[in-house]
Amino acid sequence: MDGIIVVHKEQGFTSFDVVAKLRGILKQKKIGHTGTLDPDATGVLPVCLGCATKLCDMLTDTTKVYEAELLLGVVTDTQDTSGSVLEEKAVEVTEEEVREAIKAFVGPQLQIPPMYSALKVDGKKLYELAREGKTVERKAREITIEDIEVLDINLPKVRMLVTCSKGTYIRTLCNDIGEKLGCGGAMASLIRCKTAGFTLEEAKTLSEIEAMVKAGEISGLIKGVDSVFEVYPKAYVKETALKAAKNGNHLFLNMLETDEKNREAEDIRIYDYEGMFYGIYGYQPEKKAFAPKKMFFYKAP
Repeated sequence: MDGIIVVHKEQGFTSFDVVAKLRGILKQKKIGHTGTLDPDATGVLPVCLGCATKLCDMLTDTTKVYEAELLLGVVTDTQDTSGSVLEEKAVEVTEEEVREAIKAFVGPQLQIPPMYSALKVDGKKLYELAREGKTVERKAREITIEDIEVLDINLPKVRMLVTCSKGTYIRTLCNDIGEKLGCGGAMASLIRCKTAGFTLEEAKTLSEIEAMVKAGEISGLIKGVDSVFEVYPKAYVKETALKAAKNGNHLFLNMLETDEKNREAEDIRIYDYEGMFYGIYGYQPEKKAFAPKKMFFYKAP
């Protein structure tokens, strides 16, 4: 199978667990996920099958939306409520102070990754070092919090919807908000609502996917590789240029059939007339031709 399945990851599963279980359910080895979710987190996890595994890095690098619950008044070693409590404080802040503190975190910023994370230092994962009682220096990373919508405040709990760039740790955001308020804070729950354009509404649990496989309905769940690129204009390779396309050569304008307005688009989807998706090509003005950026050779269903 080639394509994307949008999984609703349930609590207790790691992203690796999801991939391992899908290999068994689908009887397919070539599977990859598109961004790690903590075991306690739930929500959208796009999983790539077959030639779609080439998409994994592209889908990981997208904006994400999370619904998070912040518990004020507590600091833990993992920055969420599953960890050991390091400190407890009285929560003596007003709702307005909470809103103002949260607002200050919107925009580009530097964030220090937590020790309990899968990032590697000298070949060893940070959470492995943390479990050994070690703390190492971590470099701050550039992230962007595009928006934080406060959904509900029922102190000491705050529920919020966070839109952010890749590499953002919501646990760390919760910790930092608590620190700014002076009472500490930890993440109580996390749901990934959207990533790479895929939403929670279209996601299926592993048990639902397994049931669809047994019912012979799985093909209706798999999204085509090219569905990820629907924002790009479409062009067809003329029969005389098929060999050039298959060899990954540049495609000049006279080799393609497309709408006039798309002839010099920055990126374009290339197909043949039988529906074969060749890949994404980028326009090079100096050559007046399109060059391959990501090749797939995927037969659309």
